[in-house]
Amino acid sequence: MKTELLIIGGGLGGVAAALAACERGLRVVLTEEYAWLGGQLTSQAVPPDESPWVEMFGITASYRKLRDGIRAYYREHYPLTPQARAKVDLNPGAGWVSKLCHEPRVALAVIESMLAPWRSTGRLQILQPWIPVAAQVSDDQIEAITVRDVHSGYEQTIEADWVIDATETGELLPLTGTEYVTGFESQAETGEPSAPAVADPMNMQAVSYCFAIDHVDGNHTIDRPERYDHWRSVHPDFWGAPLVSFTAPNPRTLEAMPRVFDPNPGDDALAVNADQSRNAGDANLWVFRRILARDQFTPGSYDSDICLVNWPSIDYFEEPVIDVPADLRDARLADAKQLSLSMLYWMQTEAPRPDGGTGFPGLRLRADVVGSSDGLAQAPYYRESRRIRALTTILEQDVSHAVRGDAGARSWDDSIGVGMYRIDLHPSTGGDNYIDVASCPFQIPLGALIPVRLRNLLPACKNIGTTHITNGCYRLHPVEWNIGEVAGHLAATCAAEGLAPQQLHASAERTADFQRTVEGAGIPLAWPVVAPY
Repeated sequence: MKTELLIIGGGLGGVAAALAACERGLRVVLTEEYAWLGGQLTSQAVPPDESPWVEMFGITASYRKLRDGIRAYYREHYPLTPQARAKVDLNPGAGWVSKLCHEPRVALAVIESMLAPWRSTGRLQILQPWIPVAAQVSDDQIEAITVRDVHSGYEQTIEADWVIDATETGELLPLTGTEYVTGFESQAETGEPSAPAVADPMNMQAVSYCFAIDHVDGNHTIDRPERYDHWRSVHPDFWGAPLVSFTAPNPRTLEAMPRVFDPNPGDDALAVNADQSRNAGDANLWVFRRILARDQFTPGSYDSDICLVNWPSIDYFEEPVIDVPADLRDARLADAKQLSLSMLYWMQTEAPRPDGGTGFPGLRLRADVVGSSDGLAQAPYYRESRRIRALTTILEQDVSHAVRGDAGARSWDDSIGVGMYRIDLHPSTGGDNYIDVASCPFQIPLGALIPVRLRNLLPACKNIGTTHITNGCYRLHPVEWNIGEVAGHLAATCAAEGLAPQQLHASAERTADFQRTVEGAGIPLAWPVVAPY
């Protein structure tokens, strides 16, 4: 098989890259490991993490089209109440984590509709479920990638002029010999205030298997998980409570913080104003990541809200799962599943209820919502990836509010997008607690998307030139989409002009031309002047 552009990974970055490249006229092959395209938003089942200003500015035009499409899908297909249907900024789940909490399958439907015209023309071919297993590289140029069908084991070698790594963990980097880094860099290398004195490549953020639940009449208790006794006994020194509980560290103060769990609380769903800069929203775990609020739908449509469990209690940080032998990786991911199932079983049988009792046997695992057979999300939620050694590495001191203050984040002459999120690092495999650092609205430098050596490989996910620290604010949904969209444009531009990305970046004139291209495609390069943020 031959193509102009090969995209490995069909998460948000991969989808955005495919859309941009197809619009620019490239022939594209996109491969994805799981049954659903969309990554964080779908197969990992994570509602979007976005800035408080997302309804006004700070995202690309195509990402806004995705968000608008999700709302339109609910209005067209769901039995919304007249009040909910009329709400311009409809939040179907009325969750506090995001202004747009929704079911993953709805996002999938919108993503598929955005890709449908290009698939119909034949310009875009999608292979699912396939994974990369080998690469052919010569003179700093990738010639082909071999991919394998997850089910049949059949292998296909795909020759490509350009290759984009949009996998969740930077799978192409070791396969292609691309220089990369994992885990914590040292303070001596980066100068970052929050970095350790000694680098630790295997110290990586927790992974999580999310799941969806509702609360209805009856006893829906699952079988006791095999590893329940282990996970029930885990009590990290820094946690302040057993891991399997409703208590976890407050990310900003690190003090043990008990949360409440109150299914279907009868709150005013239409009045929810999700803004984590004002209210973290996790005091009641049920409404924190709620993805369907039944009171926004006609009476009798739903017996319960639907809640997405992505809480600290399911963070697997016992061992790393990247750059370890395949058998260890698989065993550790299986144990991460056991942690999630143990949390559910504990909630169903032992958890304290607001009425003074214990256990919520009415909690029902909604495998249909996440599209899996075991009830857990199809894919683990990876918060951290292998990261390319890039022409530009974004450092904590480039975005930290404590360092930059009113001057705002560092301004990059080669900006190709914007983003905003706190530096939010979950507990890690080295035994570290949360690292939570206030950041400024930031830009995405083009140099962070360009490897130091490989000439036809581009990153499009969490694998750009960040550090362990700055990955914490560059890893979220709209930023990943922006990165992928630009990667698609960069491949198309370099193909048209016969340039390597390093050559384009070395020319101020060509970089400026490229910036005009992406800005013309609806990608903002700078934040509007708004004070205070």
